[in-house]
Amino acid sequence: MPTQRRVRGAAAAGVVAVATVLIGSNARRRDESFGLQARPRKARVVRKIPTALPQVKSRWSVFLAYGLLAAASQALFVNYAPVTADAARHFGVSVGEIGWLSQVFPLIYVVLAIPAGIALDRFLRPALIAGAVLTACGAFLRLVNDDFTWAFAGQVVAAVGQPLILNAIPGLAVGYLAAKDRATGIAAASSATFGGMVLGYLLGAFLPGENNIRTLTLITALIALDAGLCVIGALRLPPAQANPSGGLRAFRAAFGNRYVRRLCAVVAIPMGTFIALATFAQPLLAPAGIPESTAGLILAFTMIAGVLGCAVVPVWADRRGREVGLMGAGIAFTAVACLHLALVPSVPMAYLALLGTGFVLLPALPIVLSLSERHALDAESTAAGLIWMAGNLGGVLLATVVGFLVASPAIAFAALAGATLLALPALHWFRKLEQ
Repeated sequence: MPTQRRVRGAAAAGVVAVATVLIGSNARRRDESFGLQARPRKARVVRKIPTALPQVKSRWSVFLAYGLLAAASQALFVNYAPVTADAARHFGVSVGEIGWLSQVFPLIYVVLAIPAGIALDRFLRPALIAGAVLTACGAFLRLVNDDFTWAFAGQVVAAVGQPLILNAIPGLAVGYLAAKDRATGIAAASSATFGGMVLGYLLGAFLPGENNIRTLTLITALIALDAGLCVIGALRLPPAQANPSGGLRAFRAAFGNRYVRRLCAVVAIPMGTFIALATFAQPLLAPAGIPESTAGLILAFTMIAGVLGCAVVPVWADRRGREVGLMGAGIAFTAVACLHLALVPSVPMAYLALLGTGFVLLPALPIVLSLSERHALDAESTAAGLIWMAGNLGGVLLATVVGFLVASPAIAFAALAGATLLALPALHWFRKLEQ
């Protein structure tokens, strides 16, 4: 149904949004990139840990607890997406209203991305704990009464906590991991967010039917509660490196940074392309004889490919100093993939194009966040909020355009190919600034 596709699209927006938060890998290079002067490319082959920063002993328990919380947040995000029709019958509302149970997450994120980043830059532990409390409270609020009103209220509260959770990775990486471990920790945290969405879809698949909606709600509420308690317990230890800035100072530093502004322009288009593809893949592929179940399976594998890509590609690019080049390759591949879908749509082509896109395009967001962190000293979370906001706005724009063209799949895919290529000049614009 159309609304089911919108819900799945909203979930995909969160995936893209969450896949993205591999920032901390560049914190070990802060002293080398202080100010607005970019570091020479050749110096990145062999990297040394800055001696000016205190050596931090990695506290993996904090990242393990955080991974559970991030996964719980994303499971709530897609809680009703795989059971839209069943939930509509259970609550006695239309499928369009059920769609808002997922769509409220990216909408609230756009509004709160920057305030959440500012709060995390200034008060890392209290802000993250607040995100955990909001997530758990929202999850249980849905159980007050078994109707749509309380379900929606709970989703809104949980959605308010989401930015405080997802934007926290930069500060956690700097404060709780040694420089040599940050790339691994950030990759694991990003994969955990994807795992949460996969968990949400699997729960819906194993608990179908309108009679299981309340059970599904209860299970995700318990997961959110347990994850929140784990985070609160893990954060008893203060970070080894506290951020002395924050507040409006952090916002001015991030928003006034020309590197960050140009990266916002870079990330908006690739993220928007993926959101549009995930939102309208089924209706765009249907005229080629691809059933909805097959399209859903293709999207599930695309998400898994994105998990692998975000866990591997940004770390590899960071170690070799090839972030910009790999983003350019991912953007070019996506444009070519969309063009192939426009000309020869089929099941094999859909698998090849969308899985490849998930693997090479989704890592663009964490790479962009990693690059922004290099230049947004002491304002990492605020810069992350700006990047997230730009990506979500790009997603809303391109998904809306494709929505108007959904009756003409070839034109829609061709339009996405052309729009995706527009990211290359923005990427070149950023490369010139670095050089």
